[in-house]
Amino acid sequence: MTRTSSILISLGVIALGTIIGVILQNVLLGVLLGVLVALGVFLAFESRRGRNAGVNDEDHGIEL
Repeated sequence: MTRTSSILISLGVIALGTIIGVILQNVLLGVLLGVLVALGVFLAFESRRGRNAGVNDEDHGIEL
């Protein structure tokens, strides 16, 4: 998966959060939740892309 697709998915999650915020009549809360979830999704995709999904390497310890 390329970086562009992970960014587009993250933007889609933010848009979904905004729509949920409109439904709940609190757009700011929806945007905040969307940004937090999108950040997690983006970091997960980038970690998988860099083949660092697991941090179980005893030789190098825990790496970010």
